[in-house]
Amino acid sequence: MSSTSNSVPRVDLTGSPCEIGLQHGRLLAPQVADQIAIYRDLFQEACRFSWDTVRSVAGQFQESIGGLAPHLLEEMHGIAEGVRSSGFPNVDILDIVALNARSEIALGQWDDGCTSLAWRIRAPGMHKQILAQNWDWREGVGKNLALASISSPGKPKIWMVIEPGIVGKIGFNSESVGVCLNAIRARPISTTLLPIHLLLRIALECDSVDTAIESIESLGGAASSQHILIADRDGARGLELSPRGAFYLKEDENGILAHTNHFLENKLVDEPPWLSGSPVRLERAKSICGELIAELGQENLGAVDAKLLRARLFADTINSPQAICCSPDPDRVARIQTLFNIVMTFEPGREPFAEVIFGKPGSGEESEVYHLPW
Repeated sequence: MSSTSNSVPRVDLTGSPCEIGLQHGRLLAPQVADQIAIYRDLFQEACRFSWDTVRSVAGQFQESIGGLAPHLLEEMHGIAEGVRSSGFPNVDILDIVALNARSEIALGQWDDGCTSLAWRIRAPGMHKQILAQNWDWREGVGKNLALASISSPGKPKIWMVIEPGIVGKIGFNSESVGVCLNAIRARPISTTLLPIHLLLRIALECDSVDTAIESIESLGGAASSQHILIADRDGARGLELSPRGAFYLKEDENGILAHTNHFLENKLVDEPPWLSGSPVRLERAKSICGELIAELGQENLGAVDAKLLRARLFADTINSPQAICCSPDPDRVARIQTLFNIVMTFEPGREPFAEVIFGKPGSGEESEVYHLPW
């Protein structure tokens, strides 16, 4: 089933992996086809890779995905079939695998930036976990973003903001497990491990932070260097993942864990400096949280919610264009900006929920607030 509001599709995907993929492909066929075209151009522009080269590397990942996460490869086959049957006959499984392994195939040459935050709030009569982020990427991708729910037998129900064609992204599940993502530009890359977008989906198939970490470890870790900020009702961890090993970050004394686009503790990889704004955004996020604590007082921190965080933190433009609320840099060819903001809330005895806006928070041009679940 699919519905739209202000042009942002909402799709409800149910059934077996193949059925979920078929529905995904059929309901979002034009968007998936456009994503393939966008990334074909982006690989050529940023990496000097032809689409044939990209598909060749995707073939290596296809083999690894088939061995480590066969249900997700089956879902990708379904997406490809659904897109083909909806007027795009040239799309095949390697195109879909390429979308799902785009971060890895790029060999750490992408230049996106995101700011994520987890905040465990304990106040009188209040126990809640906030998990939130601005997702910054190429402007052209914004028009294709969608909201998806996934229901499969024996697994938690999942709600995500997705790039059509990709099986995992930023969101949460019915067990109050949520994930955010920060790209890290580092090497090496391993085609024998799972791409990060698949690990995001696998984490959302788990019922706690601990079981998600166990699942990721059992699969050998990540094919590329990435940071997953993961939380449940009881707290958050920052997973600094790489093919050479992982480091797990903990919250500070105020229950806060923020991250941007550089590793804080994982020194196992070759990570050259790339986004000068990343450390600035990290310190700015911490500073704003400190300001809110000072203004509200510990006893009133229950007032911290999606609306307040969008206004005070995620709309922040200090150090623009490389700000928490990111704008295109006039000195760069790549037009990168904040494409959506999500704030998830997990509380004991209550169903998890989230608010999403598309566009730059506080700009006056952002979308209405979308509520998950819908």
